[in-house]
Amino acid sequence: MSVLESPAMGRRTVSPGGSISGQVELPGDKSISHRYAILSALSQGTSEISNFASAADCQSTLECLRRLGVPVESHDGLIRISGKGLDGLEKPRRQLDAQNSGSTMRMLAGVLAGQQFTTTVTGDDSLRRRPMRRIMDPLRQMGAEIQSSAGDRAPLQIRGGRLHAIDYTAPVPSAQVKSAILFAGLYADGETTVRESVGTRDHTELALSEFGAEVVTSRGMVRIHPRPRLLARKLVVPGDLSTAIFLIGATLLLPRSSLMLEKVGLNPTRSRVLDFLVSIGAPIRVPSLQVRDGELAGSVSVTHARLEGGTISGTQVAEMIDELPMLAALGPFTERGIEIHEAKELRVKESDRIAALSEGLRRMGAGVEEFPDGLRVEGCSAGKLRGAEVDPHGDHRIAMALAVAALGAEGETVIRDADCVAVSFPEFFTTLERLRGVEKP
Repeated sequence: MSVLESPAMGRRTVSPGGSISGQVELPGDKSISHRYAILSALSQGTSEISNFASAADCQSTLECLRRLGVPVESHDGLIRISGKGLDGLEKPRRQLDAQNSGSTMRMLAGVLAGQQFTTTVTGDDSLRRRPMRRIMDPLRQMGAEIQSSAGDRAPLQIRGGRLHAIDYTAPVPSAQVKSAILFAGLYADGETTVRESVGTRDHTELALSEFGAEVVTSRGMVRIHPRPRLLARKLVVPGDLSTAIFLIGATLLLPRSSLMLEKVGLNPTRSRVLDFLVSIGAPIRVPSLQVRDGELAGSVSVTHARLEGGTISGTQVAEMIDELPMLAALGPFTERGIEIHEAKELRVKESDRIAALSEGLRRMGAGVEEFPDGLRVEGCSAGKLRGAEVDPHGDHRIAMALAVAALGAEGETVIRDADCVAVSFPEFFTTLERLRGVEKP
């Protein structure tokens, strides 16, 4: 067996070797699912969202909306949300719990800033350690009153009210921060503008337009007009590319592998990772493309190849922030290794991803040099990886990246707390088993 499940604390044992073969449709994109759910709640009428993400993070968003008085029905990936309009949300009887989802907390904060009541939003231990000042500062400038624990950590107590339009330049490019401000801008007294030095994901802008908001975009700038009449929609969420990258990584790593991914989201603000992989030798093709509900999607094919390796820095970091763990884990299987700089943002994700990756890959025998803003993972000349027991520190992307690296190691690798993959890709291990022709014991 290649992936064995242990009841002890969610441990998984990953055996090396084999090959990837087949085709797969992935669960819905996590980032898009969050946004469709929130905007459906603020719309008039009942929205239907197909292929809604199975990720625990997106379920947290749905539960928070329920606590705000929004009727939400869920059945086999189809979500029906009866919108309450911009001003129809209800004061929750208890605090909102975003669990592990920074997207839920940050984006909902923008909506709650415009409500005529006070709400407390909290999360699990990991989320309560993550900085929130980046959304607190602009929302306070708009007129919201926000109190937090330890200066800028959750729980956040948000007292909404009349908001002022602002012209805000984000000190750190972040799609979540941009989204929080744009959602608050729905309630402002004029046009709200967000400026970024590096363009981030534009799912919020596209979704707002699909629901009927007036959004103006140009290079490095987004402006939203206030008080739009949002209307319910029937929407289909494309497959999650940030999830697909782990299966792509496994395919590139294992000889004689070939994989076709169907209906994957290929939004240009998300697909830079494919461009990077192609630039270092990955045989990736996109045989079909289509636009639906404003989002670009298509098929992606990939086969095994020896990769050259390379350096990631500058604007590439913001464009590939979620994919960096998988790219780093490919480092030991490339000719020159993978080097990442200007990625200090990785220190404040679900874990300190730089430290967690460095620790896990070193335990497997990789040569790793850690920097304050990144890391260098040596290439295949440093020797073959060996199986080890690794700890993803509760971080879903670290767990999946180390599991893929384990496929190319000598001997079995044990991943502690492997159930944390449910945050974004609950089906990860079973999908990997199926594509390798491995039946669950």
